[in-house]
Amino acid sequence: MGVTVRQALLGISNFVQNISRGRGKVAIIAAVMLGLASPAIANPKYAGIVVDAKTGKVLYEENADAPRFPASLTKMMTLYLTFEALDAGKISKSTRVTFSKHAAAEPPTKLGIGAGNSITVEQAILSLVTKSANDAATALGELLGGSEKNFAAMMTTKARQLGMGRTVFRNANGLPNDAQKTTARDMAKLGIALREHFPHHYKYFSTRSFAFGKQQIRNHNNLLGVVNGVDGIKTGYTRASGYNLVSSVQADGRSIVAVVMGGSSGRARDNQMAALIKRYLPNASTGRDQQLIARGPVVVQPRQQQIAANDNVAKAAVVASILPSSAPIPVERPSDALPITAYAQEKSSSERDPLARIVAESAHMEVDPVHTASATPSSGWVIQVASMPSKTEALRFLENMKEKVGSPLSKASAFTETFEHKGRTYHRARFGGFDDKVSAWNACETLKKQKIQCFAVVAN
Repeated sequence: MGVTVRQALLGISNFVQNISRGRGKVAIIAAVMLGLASPAIANPKYAGIVVDAKTGKVLYEENADAPRFPASLTKMMTLYLTFEALDAGKISKSTRVTFSKHAAAEPPTKLGIGAGNSITVEQAILSLVTKSANDAATALGELLGGSEKNFAAMMTTKARQLGMGRTVFRNANGLPNDAQKTTARDMAKLGIALREHFPHHYKYFSTRSFAFGKQQIRNHNNLLGVVNGVDGIKTGYTRASGYNLVSSVQADGRSIVAVVMGGSSGRARDNQMAALIKRYLPNASTGRDQQLIARGPVVVQPRQQQIAANDNVAKAAVVASILPSSAPIPVERPSDALPITAYAQEKSSSERDPLARIVAESAHMEVDPVHTASATPSSGWVIQVASMPSKTEALRFLENMKEKVGSPLSKASAFTETFEHKGRTYHRARFGGFDDKVSAWNACETLKKQKIQCFAVVAN
């Protein structure tokens, strides 16, 4: 029976190839009409998921939590941190991105910029979403992180904040690295986060082509302008990963993010994605959008890169922490704690203002982003404001914060939660009593305006 089905699918594939003779609407439409909604038979690399981007409901999944190589889907996180830096005022679209020898030496696909030369941040963004330029991704990473290694640690930190518990980054472009892993579910979360958190930048993912010098660089995403409603996001391929694609689709009042990983060819990947969209988009909600992914504080360069001590964003940075037992992947922890002397001076200057002291202390407490908001809806939400070695200090911190902050926490219940990391015990400082993610998210937003670290967490 299996052989018969395999032969039938092979015949269909040959038929599609014969009538299409290349990329375009014919091949994709033919695949959808023939109902290729199932992944290729006997393809151990395949993983896929479709998520309702309004509600977080998973409409389809297969091997969604299995570890996979992200390939150039990695650049989605590079772009996320670039958009974050733009919004934080750390860079502008006209900021020059200089290519080091390391960046210039990256293998294709690439822009081919020589070492010492530069392009603008906006040109780098466009080169990532269209050509998937490896050299530009590395140069952006070095600009934002001081080095690509530091930037990879920042990427992993941000992944934890977004609830991507099974993702580890080791470079900015997705070139082969055995330690760089992700899952289809994590990539769906990142796709949703890009849409939710940066609607003003998201238009870049719809770019069909852009002019760079005398070149007209075309987008590698073949579904743009071909499948109704597709407005991005990113393709990827390495020999180890197979052909990957994350798609955002918005049509007829419905919205989904779909992921296909491990395709046996670009055409097979595109056909599978088109079939998933055709089948599952009609099942998506037409209701109001919901905030699905907690954003978290701005991630900055590790302390060893000499971030200015008075940089408020640097003070509020969140470091990568231990993962839940369900995702035991090693994480590089960037060191961003202020020197003890700087902390002592800051604390002394704020003693006359209790709220200022709470804010100052909050800037130095590690907020370990574990079990953050995900694409799967869940009841029972809490917010986390710190993580520290002393339970007494954690409780005191919570008590002081509730007293001084007032209404956002008036009905919240303070508690601590213990976890182990590298043989040491830590205590998460949390407030519970939030009915849903919206109320938890709103409370966090209020605290952040007072420069108090916070993120929303699904209760265990």
